[in-house]
Amino acid sequence: MSAAVLVAAVVGGGVLLLMRRLFPRQKAAQLLRYPADAMRGKTVIVTGANCGIGKALAGELLKLRARVIMACRDRRGAEEAAEDLRKQAGPEQGEVVVKHLDLASLKSVRAFCEEIKAEESRIDVLINNAGVYQCPYTKTEEGFEMQLGVNHLGHFLLTHLLLDLLKASAPSRIVVVSSKLYKYGSINFDDLNSEAKYDKAFCYSQSKLANLLFTLQLARELQGTAVTVNALTPGIVRTSLGRHVQIPLLAKPLFYLASRVFFKSPLEGAQTPLYLACSPEVEGVSGKCFANCEEEELMAKATDEEAAKRLWDLSSRMVGLAD
Repeated sequence: MSAAVLVAAVVGGGVLLLMRRLFPRQKAAQLLRYPADAMRGKTVIVTGANCGIGKALAGELLKLRARVIMACRDRRGAEEAAEDLRKQAGPEQGEVVVKHLDLASLKSVRAFCEEIKAEESRIDVLINNAGVYQCPYTKTEEGFEMQLGVNHLGHFLLTHLLLDLLKASAPSRIVVVSSKLYKYGSINFDDLNSEAKYDKAFCYSQSKLANLLFTLQLARELQGTAVTVNALTPGIVRTSLGRHVQIPLLAKPLFYLASRVFFKSPLEGAQTPLYLACSPEVEGVSGKCFANCEEEELMAKATDEEAAKRLWDLSSRMVGLAD
């Protein structure tokens, strides 16, 4: 064996061992099975449904004969994804509709909601899935830090504007996609918009903690309405979400190999939101967080009712719902 091959084997083995430590192999996701017409007659909105978890989730809902509204910023990409899903779903399928939604623009959010309320008689499930991850410092159309604006504020306004229709369609459900990276964040109420300092990793974690606090407070607001809201952490999934993360050129092949071994596929990542959207087991359950289709225990900062109410009030002012 040549020295070069030996060195490559040692280095490769070391890298894979490191990847195993950084990304422990996740619990295998058991693919859910529901009756073929489990979602017949139900309308489901999925944000960010043109790729990754959102696309896989939309495909599963389509197979269950739901009317799936793909709410996406990239309309062309969404149309292509919708055509792909129609081909995969088979002859007995629901209906898929593509609509434009840019969560980085509150004007776009309002226009989308007006269109939905004018055209749809009901919404049975709203799935807040779209997100951005560790992007360079940029701002939304209204001047919000991009990760906070898209991951939290855009969905905050979207949900509020659709609440009346969700209530009229009750029992109905809201599903919020968060991340285990919430653990590394906190809500910086003194500089929520990261004007003084921008740390892309912290800002992502802050936005995902905001998702959990939003779920907590929204569940309290919705008590007695037959509209439930639950969050989930999907785990590490092979998607394009990490496109802004810079990986050294020489490390890319090893990272790709490790992702195939240790990361979930988009379909596996879609199982928990599918469970929260469809399963009778969570009928009436609200204000919880799930992982791998099981309730997840959260850190205290994600169940802080005072922080949740404070963030709710501040978010309402930021998106123009309150003075």
